Amino acid sequence: MPYKIKLPIFEGPFDLLLYLIKKNEVDVYDIPIAEITRQYLEYLELMKMLDLDVAGEFIEMVATLMLIKVRMLLPQPEPLEDEEPVDPRAALVAQLLEYRQFKEATQPLAQKERERRQYFPRAVPETVKKSATTGEEEPLEDVTLFDLITAFKTALDNMPKVTVHQVKVIKVTLDQQVAFLIDQLKGKPYALFSEVVKPLRSRMELVVTFMAILDLIRLQLLAAKQSEAFGEIRLVPLRDCSYECYLRVREQDILSAKELENQQANAENSNVSVKKIHDGKH
Repeated sequence: MPYKIKLPIFEGPFDLLLYLIKKNEVDVYDIPIAEITRQYLEYLELMKMLDLDVAGEFIEMVATLMLIKVRMLLPQPEPLEDEEPVDPRAALVAQLLEYRQFKEATQPLAQKERERRQYFPRAVPETVKKSATTGEEEPLEDVTLFDLITAFKTALDNMPKVTVHQVKVIKVTLDQQVAFLIDQLKGKPYALFSEVVKPLRSRMELVVTFMAILDLIRLQLLAAKQSEAFGEIRLVPLRDCSYECYLRVREQDILSAKELENQQANAENSNVSVKKIHDGKH
């Protein structure tokens, strides 16, 4: 039975599109549709490889990008004297700008949320010593799902290229790689993602290790942070994490999920009973 990872933070199609525009340092008013579409599809393939839920909105965005590219390739009718040529990207750009405006408006609220969290002390340093001699500190920000996937893609691209090999079963489990990660983080304030994945020698080990990272983040035992956009990702333990602690928290999460399912089932059964009684009276 496949073990699926679901993160509580929703990352939508516009988030990915804005991420790629920022990563490629292109003007939102002049989006290179072909290149952005190619990279967009690459990220969707990586998300499917990691068994992440790819909602229909992502597929719809791909269709929109391809439609825009087709319209740009087709001959355009000559505009009238008092009209300007219509850019097929205009509608998408307008949606992106509106989405970005609302997204940026939420940043002060997110900052207030982070400040309020300080009233509940945790064993997580918000800053990491930049230099032992100068004592300077650099602020760390939470990374997005797409930052993590970018780091995963880089690690995947750097795997040794094997053209001829003996086929064999690679037995690696999620629990094994969680234990591997906890061992890598033991006694450290953080570990670099690139250093953690360096000992891995197969794609399967890398995929399962990445899923283990997502699971630890989901259970709030681990945080992924970076000091600058597209910078090195640091894996920061959120508590005195041990394998026993992971098993305990995961069991609590499973029980909570089952309890929620039971509550929803009971609520649906109650609604059905009420409807039957109501229909019987009429």
